[in-house]
Amino acid sequence: MDIKSIVKSVTFGTAAGLVCYTVTAASSGKKKSIKRNAGKALKAAGNVLDEITSIIM
Repeated sequence: MDIKSIVKSVTFGTAAGLVCYTVTAASSGKKKSIKRNAGKALKAAGNVLDEITSIIM
């Protein structure tokens, strides 16, 4: 198995779980803010993952 794909899968799974938990635990006012910033957070997580995998590889 490819380490890079495993790390990427685990990272995205963790990010998705964190987003789901945050949305369910937040108040209705915060949910709008969270949804607005979710795309930016996922893009940042992807960039961090790319940096980590480039360091590992």
